[in-house]
Amino acid sequence: MDKKDTAVNPVGFYELEKVKFLIKDAVGLDIAYAYEDLVFAEHGILILQFVDTDTKSLNCWFNRDCIEGDRLSMLESLTKTATLNKIKVTFKGFFEMIQKDGKEQIDIKFIDSK
Repeated sequence: MDKKDTAVNPVGFYELEKVKFLIKDAVGLDIAYAYEDLVFAEHGILILQFVDTDTKSLNCWFNRDCIEGDRLSMLESLTKTATLNKIKVTFKGFFEMIQKDGKEQIDIKFIDSK
């Protein structure tokens, strides 16, 4: 790969430690799992998603079964903590986890809030 290729397709480096701190500080949860651009909080309550190569922006998805009052409280806390750390958190919508029949795998369905 030459310099020309990297200029067209920049490589993003995700700051997992920063997101781990953000979740722990804001809502008191640890990271349960991280896969590609998704970071799952404990208990499957929320997912933070890195936004392409923008290290200062995260999308936030809540489990569709999360109680609205809890969701609003957690989102407010995440937003405040993120702002203090110069990160923008945007609520994108909900998700649900669907167990695959006969397998120890899940599918994740994202439901846009719009």
